[in-house]
Amino acid sequence: MDLTLARFNMVQQQVRPWDVSDKRVLDLLSTIPREQFLPKALHALAYSDTLLPIGCNQVALSPKIAARILQAVNPNAQNSILEIGTGTGYLTALLAQLAKKVTSIEIIPDLKNQAQKNLDFLGIHNVSLELGDGSNGWATGAPYDIIVITGTLPIIPVSFRNQISNHGRLFAFVGKPPVIKAVLLTRIKQDHFQEKVLFETLIPPLINGSKLTQFQF
Repeated sequence: MDLTLARFNMVQQQVRPWDVSDKRVLDLLSTIPREQFLPKALHALAYSDTLLPIGCNQVALSPKIAARILQAVNPNAQNSILEIGTGTGYLTALLAQLAKKVTSIEIIPDLKNQAQKNLDFLGIHNVSLELGDGSNGWATGAPYDIIVITGTLPIIPVSFRNQISNHGRLFAFVGKPPVIKAVLLTRIKQDHFQEKVLFETLIPPLINGSKLTQFQF
């Protein structure tokens, strides 16, 4: 299978039609080999429009959702990013290409190790991979210019809001099936946040995220 052609078709037929127009995002998805982040048995499906299993009962987000996340948070070369849920590192790699530094938290050791190997293979060195539970954020390094949470949460905990820098942005999947909303939260000033719903989808829950309540701090 011609994976280069499949990658091109993915950008043209899946990503562009799904309201992704940022040239930086389109160029990145055209160059980063998603198959590198998947089990070999799934390489032929690397550019399909679906969630794919990556082991440890976890899945990789579809390329078009990764693209919408990138476009929404709009990183630049001065930004520090916190990613919760590394998986095997595909979105991590995309974020790292546009930001100064990415701190990515993964709770499953095997996935963290796979992600490190994948990032090393591609020569991406501005990522700090941490093993731990990020369901309430990651205070070390806070505040962050951008926070991306790759699994669904019932609510956005106050702890995450407190870790966003002024004018910073947070992307999260919020809700419970059958309605999961992709939300962009922007910190306008210290106690003023602007929330925008970007689209609806179905994404598995963040590990330990279901334990959160409206009163988490």
